[in-house]
Amino acid sequence: MEIPLLNTAISNSHLFGFCLAFLISLALVPLVRNICIKKGLYDLPDDRKIHETPIPRLGGVAIWFASCITIGFLILWFWHYPHDNALSGMFAGGSIIFILGVIDDVYGLSAKLKFFVQIIAAGIAYMFGVQILALHIPFIDGVVQLGILSIPITIIWIVAICNAFNFIDGVDGLAGGVTAISAVTLGVVAYYTQQPVAAVVAAVIAGSMLGFLVYNFPPAKIFMGDSGALFAGFILASLTVTGVLKTVAFTILLPMIILSVPLLDITYAVFRRLAQGKSPFVADGEHIHHRLLKAGMSQNRTIMIFYFICIASGVVAASLVHATRVYLIFLLGLLVLMFIIANSNRKKKVVET
Repeated sequence: MEIPLLNTAISNSHLFGFCLAFLISLALVPLVRNICIKKGLYDLPDDRKIHETPIPRLGGVAIWFASCITIGFLILWFWHYPHDNALSGMFAGGSIIFILGVIDDVYGLSAKLKFFVQIIAAGIAYMFGVQILALHIPFIDGVVQLGILSIPITIIWIVAICNAFNFIDGVDGLAGGVTAISAVTLGVVAYYTQQPVAAVVAAVIAGSMLGFLVYNFPPAKIFMGDSGALFAGFILASLTVTGVLKTVAFTILLPMIILSVPLLDITYAVFRRLAQGKSPFVADGEHIHHRLLKAGMSQNRTIMIFYFICIASGVVAASLVHATRVYLIFLLGLLVLMFIIANSNRKKKVVET
């Protein structure tokens, strides 16, 4: 049952949640960085990474704490109790993913084990109500009820988005900026489609990520690691389910537009690796952002290109909510653009004079 006063309280907490999460994250990141330095928890350089010196890598701890503390405070102070089970499922599964990421950042885990735990976390979120029950297929009149297929489709979607955000975390400021922009877009769409809880969670994630981004923008002082990228991807994936696809009138193309940058990158990476006879789970240095860097693009210019694409996607998604044909044309245009970027010429050799 909807409670008007509760919805009013939620609506009034967007800006507060964003600012509180930002300030907590801003304060926590330096503390986490100092702990990483004392404990020797660094992301070490190698052939597929672009940084040349060891960088602390547990920024995701600050992002997770800032998000959970802020949501907990909002529940106690503004809402008095959770609005629905989906919020609990979102953060229960997200916390499992976060712990998985921390362990992987510190000790290293196999890709198969990480994939298995991601499925478990997504399954828990599903049990709490983070469910894709029906879809509006583009150019088909009516809604398709998924039935039992709801379970695998929801889990595949969440796991894919988790890994997509982890895949783009290869350039200083890229994953953090894309996450913040995507969260703002999801928040706007959720708010204007009367999904206030999803809108607040999106605002909190955006604030937490921007607080971290202050220290992660090139040259990065700390990385978010798998703990931050997987957690952010999990929450955003859940938000698309509870705040966009929950309203079945929306085509599946809408969340695909909002998350187009990480989705296109992971799609390109998986097909490229399979075509080369490699496992899609084995990391490499051939992502689209790597291609731009090898073509001679600076880190700042590379992330600005992706920021621009992400912002453009957000504007299209938020301002043309039901424009299915526009979505399809825009996605096809992005596919062509990403293909051109992915096949950019390698960096030319510099001839010293």
